[in-house]
Amino acid sequence: MPREFPRTRRVGEQIQREVAGILQEEFQDPRLGMISVSGVEVSRDLAHARVYISVLGGDEDVNETIRVLNKAAGFIRHQLGQRMRLRSVPQLRFLYDGSLAEGARMDALIAAALAGRRPPENED
Repeated sequence: MPREFPRTRRVGEQIQREVAGILQEEFQDPRLGMISVSGVEVSRDLAHARVYISVLGGDEDVNETIRVLNKAAGFIRHQLGQRMRLRSVPQLRFLYDGSLAEGARMDALIAAALAGRRPPENED
């Protein structure tokens, strides 16, 4: 895992906040459902940024959302450039973050395992 530098981390956090605001306030597309920006990884040279998106919906919704966002990356990057004071705004690439769905699946498995197990009986 590459070493993370404070500047890249700070820029990534700022990009995350700004992209979330742009998607909420200025980017109106009926093909997008409920989305949230779950994280941003910025390259060391600040030229590229991976924006991780969580999507509420099925696999078709996820694929369509990622496709729409990657197609609109230029517009979002332009808006980001107007909001942030950077010499050059990173190229944006949107990726699906499946950690929330995986966490929900694991919770369901744990709940099912606990429901199937009997509590120990007292032997008094």
